[in-house]
Amino acid sequence: MSTERALFAFAGLMTLISVALTQWVHPNFMWFTVFVGANLFQSAFTGFCPAVMIMKKMGLKSEKELCASK
Repeated sequence: MSTERALFAFAGLMTLISVALTQWVHPNFMWFTVFVGANLFQSAFTGFCPAVMIMKKMGLKSEKELCASK
């Protein structure tokens, strides 16, 4: 799995978890959803995402790196 696909999966999972927490625990968990969305938005423009940095340390490679290794 590439870092790009892992990021989509991670962001989707975090969004679903935050919506569930908002529904069943406390309405203020909506701010978690806002944080995930804002982080995705800023990373689209800056290319900086802390989750991708962690994924790279775990050994995941980008789409570009995977294509180059074939």
